Order: sequence, then C-alpha cells, then structure tokens
Amino acid sequence: MAFGALLGTALLAAPVAAHAGAAPATVPATAPAAAHAAPAAPAAAAATGLDDPAKKEIAMQIVSSAENSSLDWKAQYKYIEDIGDERGYTAGIIGFCSGTGDMLDLVEYYTQVKPGNVLAKYLPALRKVNGSDSHTGLDPNFTKDWAKAAQDGEFKKAQDHERDRVYFSPSVKQGKADGVGTLGQFMYYDAIVMHGDGTDSTSFRNIRKRALSKAKPPAQGGNETTWLNAFLDARVWAMKQEEAHSDTSRVDTAQRVFLKKGNLNLNAPLDWKVYGDSFHIG
Repeated sequence: MAFGALLGTALLAAPVAAHAGAAPATVPATAPAAAHAAPAAPAAAAATGLDDPAKKEIAMQIVSSAENSSLDWKAQYKYIEDIGDERGYTAGIIGFCSGTGDMLDLVEYYTQVKPGNVLAKYLPALRKVNGSDSHTGLDPNFTKDWAKAAQDGEFKKAQDHERDRVYFSPSVKQGKADGVGTLGQFMYYDAIVMHGDGTDSTSFRNIRKRALSKAKPPAQGGNETTWLNAFLDARVWAMKQEEAHSDTSRVDTAQRVFLKKGNLNLNAPLDWKVYGDSFHIG
C-alpha cells in the first residue's frame, strides 16, 4: 500500500509499453513480388518478464488479493480510507498514501494532464500533510471527491502512469538487471509497493541490500532460487519491523509457494492464500 518513508525513487523508469506490433497481412500467393522491396521494419521487442501484458495482469491481481482481498484490481481506482497505519489516507489501485508523497505526486500529475479537476483544490493540503497522518484540509469531502475523480478515465490513466513510474517499471528494471525471471520481478514489485524505495532500513533497496549479504543474484553468478529465498527472508524481516506488516502471509503462503514449486515464470494456474483467504488464477 505504498508503505514506507517518503519515496526516494532513484530507480525511476519510463512507463512500460509492452505491446508488440501487429502482424503483417498475408500476401496472396498470386501477387507478384516487388522488384525492389523495401526492407522490413524491425519487429517490436517483445516483453519477456513481468512487463508482458498477461504477466502484468497476474501481478496486479495478486497484489490486489493482498491489498483489497479481491482479484478485481480495476475496481480499486475509487478505493480510499484511512486504515490506521499512520500514513493518512490510502487510496487507489496501488495504495497511494497522503502521508508518503505518492498521493501528492499522483494528484500533481493528474492536474498537469487535466487542470481544474475535482482533486486539484486539495494540492495545498496534500503538500502540508505529506509525511504525516493528518487529514487537515482534506476532510470532510476529499474521500467523496476521490471517488468522483475515479469515474474519470484520465484519473484512471494517471493512477496507471504513477503505478508504473514509481513502482512497476523500477522493480522490473532492477529484476532484469539482477537476472531474475518473472516471479523474482514480481517479488520486487510487491516489496516496493509495500515498503517504498526510501532510505529507511525497511525500504526496497535496503531489503535487497540485506539479501545481498546472504546470497548473490543470477547476474552476479548466484543461483536464482537461492537468491530469491534470501530476498524473501529479508522481506519478512522488514515486514516484522512494523506491527501493520506483522502478518507475512503474502510472502509465506503466496510468493514462497510459487518459489517452492519452481514456478520462476509465474505461470498459471496459480493457487495461494493471503491473510487466510484462498485465491486462484486459472
């Protein structure tokens, strides 16, 4: 839920565009060949990890199972509440928080693409409450206006954009740099969603640093399964540093299950449990 200190997104990358070009039309057998055919355009590079559209959809469903107890992640654009974790309001498809900076970034971006939107008037308040759990300047109508904004396609696109910019693209980029496959990239993504990528000891970058003291990623000559187990061990340690994260089932009965089965490509069918609830992707 965009947990962690103010997000220092040093790993920022451009949003992923993972759609291969359309296949060329078939030329009839009777058509004469051109005397000097133009060279074929290079094929678009296919996504090979979590950025493959089908895998990204799976990632969003698994995260939603933990964040919202539902696989229907697209129903969460309108979600907003204060869950009592000292981060103010948590909202949207990835849990943007008024106290951690990513909600402010989202509303600023939305206002850039659509000036005068229903949330723009809250920007001064969001800047003031950033870093705290305060609702000052947001209540009593912020939650209603958030739900109203969520009916706007531009706001949904803005949430997608910020999810990719701050969380998804950096985790996939780091995963590929470390030589891990789709499952490992998902583990990174889930970690950065919950912990952010700030400088505190439980941030994504420091979870990875802690794992590096125990194992090496494939890109450094290590075994992928050994590395991912070390990463999950470090992730569990980070989760246990805060009461709000003390239930580690999103690792123990989900990600660890996939890893034990050797499902490094995160292929369906998938069965897992989070917080006692069972989920299935066929």
